[in-house]
Amino acid sequence: MAAKNKFLNAMKMPSIDDMFSSEADRQRESGDLVTEVPLSELHPFVGHPFEVRDDEDMQKLVDSIRENGVLTNLTVRRRTEGGYEIISGHRRFHAAQRAGLDRVKVQVRDIDDDQAIIDMVDSNIQREHISPMEKARAYAMKLEAISRQGARRDLTSRQLVGKLEAADEVGLKTGESGRQVQRFVRLNSLVPDLQKKVDDGSLKFNPAVELSYLSPTEQNDFLDYIESQSCSPSLSQAQKLKAASKEGALNHGKLLEIMDSKKPSVPPCDPTLTISVSKIARYFPAGYTQEQMVGIIMQLLERNSRHLMPEKQPSLER
Repeated sequence: MAAKNKFLNAMKMPSIDDMFSSEADRQRESGDLVTEVPLSELHPFVGHPFEVRDDEDMQKLVDSIRENGVLTNLTVRRRTEGGYEIISGHRRFHAAQRAGLDRVKVQVRDIDDDQAIIDMVDSNIQREHISPMEKARAYAMKLEAISRQGARRDLTSRQLVGKLEAADEVGLKTGESGRQVQRFVRLNSLVPDLQKKVDDGSLKFNPAVELSYLSPTEQNDFLDYIESQSCSPSLSQAQKLKAASKEGALNHGKLLEIMDSKKPSVPPCDPTLTISVSKIARYFPAGYTQEQMVGIIMQLLERNSRHLMPEKQPSLER
């Protein structure tokens, strides 16, 4: 009997609360609660770095939602001020608004700020159309979040010790190295008008990274120059500007010197007239070399130049 009681005591019997808890309660505890909420209760992620564009792809998504509804649930988390913050699904949310829906299904997750940032970036970074500055802002947000998580974890873990290791982790989703992630993050140090030029393609990525080391005043001076000259710097020029800035020597005169410098031009070659030897050999004694033939031709041209040149017309001036 004692053995039987010992066996029964060892069994983990569910509590009354567990036995009568709802499926929603169990989902909430596991962080996988799926529910339907009004669109009015959904809010964009704070600092969301990805633009939601009303382009052709968006119209296709709107048409699909009108016909089939939102097929993939949005991922959200609760806000302390009420409602839900969207982690994944900003495009679906916007398309649902345009399609005239008033409610959508969401998966509610119970996560902190840093994990929400990481999940938000990971769910959007694989988009087909992402501008360089969208990626730069997203990488910066995720890098800071991972670094904060590392500070709260085991500081002896190599994966999260030092910015480069954290940057390596940021690049895992896109297959980019930690060094490339850091180069993207540098773009956030550009003044807004230069950031716009990076996105529209008038300022190339590699020169833009070098220019990000200039002070805001130096960047604005550079911006005034390239807009007045309708030009864009080469990588070499951008590197020279960075070096001059580091030395504290990047004044207006130095900027002009660097940007106005040109590579030495190659002198143009003299035009060449080619005549096949077979065409003129019969006019020369047998055994004449090409050099001898050219010499004779030049002598004949010199001798007859007066007859080849047109006569000067009499002056009409009075």
